[in-house]
Amino acid sequence: MALSEHILDVSESDFEAEVLFRSHETPVIVDFWAPWCGPCKILGPILERLAIEGGGSFRLAKVNVDDNPNLAIRYGVQGIPAVKALRNGEVVAEFVGAQPEPMVRKFVARVVPSESDQALDQARSLLATRHYDEAEAAFRTILEEQDEHAGAALGLAKSLLMRGEGEEAQGLLSHLPAGSEWAEAEVLLPLAHLLAEVEAGAPTDEADPLAAMLQRSGELIKRENLLAAMDGLLDILRADKRYRDGLPRKVLLAIFALLGDEDPLVREYRGELASVLF
Repeated sequence: MALSEHILDVSESDFEAEVLFRSHETPVIVDFWAPWCGPCKILGPILERLAIEGGGSFRLAKVNVDDNPNLAIRYGVQGIPAVKALRNGEVVAEFVGAQPEPMVRKFVARVVPSESDQALDQARSLLATRHYDEAEAAFRTILEEQDEHAGAALGLAKSLLMRGEGEEAQGLLSHLPAGSEWAEAEVLLPLAHLLAEVEAGAPTDEADPLAAMLQRSGELIKRENLLAAMDGLLDILRADKRYRDGLPRKVLLAIFALLGDEDPLVREYRGELASVLF
């Protein structure tokens, strides 16, 4: 009888299905062992206990190297026990030899997403599928628990911008906690600035017709009419490529970043932008 549904013996015949394919959904930790291996008898129960405790946060796949020598060769196993963690079909971490339980727990913690990581993935999925209200709520929930979570703050700002809300997004992007998200925030800030100006009802210079056009583009973005807004921004650039230090161009690039490179509008308007600028 299996110790747990999250622990299984794997062979060469089902390794691809049970390990490689499954690792795209859930991390899989592979334990290369043999019945005659003394250290394996020490490490194996520790891994099994952690898999049971994990309750499905990862799968433990046990590979008997005597019965499956090709798998051992394929993964460069030269000593056992050998433990390899796979995510998305690739080995992301590994160690060789029996390790004390605290070290094994640290290893598992590095390769298994935490509850916070899983919540962030779910929120990002909602954002990617353009469920902006649900994404906003999900990112806010994460920030209620971790107010310095840069990934959640960036995600919330994106959700707000896609709904045309600039002031709060501007605050989030301007005070983003230090991290790798800074570069993305810098691209999005011009759009947040424009939307915040529209929300503030800042008066436009009547002697500057381009100012009215920019204001109008911002209003269209707030109404989620991106097609008309991008047309307006391009018209401004046709009149003056350097208007307000290139703000219309920067706003277009921010919209492209939000929609993603695969969006048909992005593919079309990126070419339009290039033709205007060059």
